[in-house]
Amino acid sequence: MTRRRPVEAGSAGMIAAHADWSIDPRKRWMAIARRDAVGWRAEAPRAVGDTAALLPALLGEGVPVALGLDLPLGVPRDWAAGRAERDFPDFLAGLVRDPAFFEVSATLETVSAARPFYPARGVKGMTRASHAAALGLGSAQALSRACDRATPTRPAGAPVFWTLGANQSGKAAIAAWRDWLAPALAAGAPVALWPFAGPLHGLLAPGRAALAEVYPAEALRQLDLRLAGSKRAQAPRRALAGALRDAMARLRVAPSPALSEAVEDGFGADAAGEDRLDCVLGLLCLVQVLDGRRADHVPADPWIRRWEGWVLGQA
Repeated sequence: MTRRRPVEAGSAGMIAAHADWSIDPRKRWMAIARRDAVGWRAEAPRAVGDTAALLPALLGEGVPVALGLDLPLGVPRDWAAGRAERDFPDFLAGLVRDPAFFEVSATLETVSAARPFYPARGVKGMTRASHAAALGLGSAQALSRACDRATPTRPAGAPVFWTLGANQSGKAAIAAWRDWLAPALAAGAPVALWPFAGPLHGLLAPGRAALAEVYPAEALRQLDLRLAGSKRAQAPRRALAGALRDAMARLRVAPSPALSEAVEDGFGADAAGEDRLDCVLGLLCLVQVLDGRRADHVPADPWIRRWEGWVLGQA
């Protein structure tokens, strides 16, 4: 068996992509950049489209692929302690045999370790503490992975199994795990999940995609960018254009004419404008790590490295 050689930071001939995920296919957007001897050439965001064609299209050029994903890649340790699998990728591949796992409970009575997603809709008295208790966890904090918790520079992310409200990631996890990632892993697709399979650069090789969780709110701060308002509004996104251009120049990312136009326009006035911004932020975060400008740091905690995962670039 031929051993793949790790790709060094700064190597030419590589694809970086970041997909901003949602349960709604209309809000799944992806930004792509290709690296040559000079730097990166980035394209305007485009719809993800058919998820079954996503990996084959990226891998079709025969170069290493790094794919960032704005969705959870990992589960909280206190919940994982009851699993028999060796790690998160092994668990994820096995979900193709357990479709009931993805059913979202409408009430706490049907929440269990085997059916952890909740709630299907808002109900009186619903709290994260009661959700944690129904899962047999000791506190609401146990619903969150270490990387989900607030840092000095950004607020907390949402717990993996929570599915209600604007600050939730459970629906994206369901859509990606059930319909795309679990089937791909079970079928032996040429993918490796960071950080479970090892350091990012060691996972990069022709014919394989390295997948990493990238959190746009974290990426915004890693790039030293500040939004003057909500990213859901076009005006604050448009006001960010100058700083975003400067960030791309620092990272030697040359935008296509269509991407330059999108940046100046604040990524459009429609509801997917925030998703197009997020996938560009995620792409630039990924580029920083691929070029060695920021470490792909992972805490030396076996629960994080086997089950919880980590957010790329998070210190």
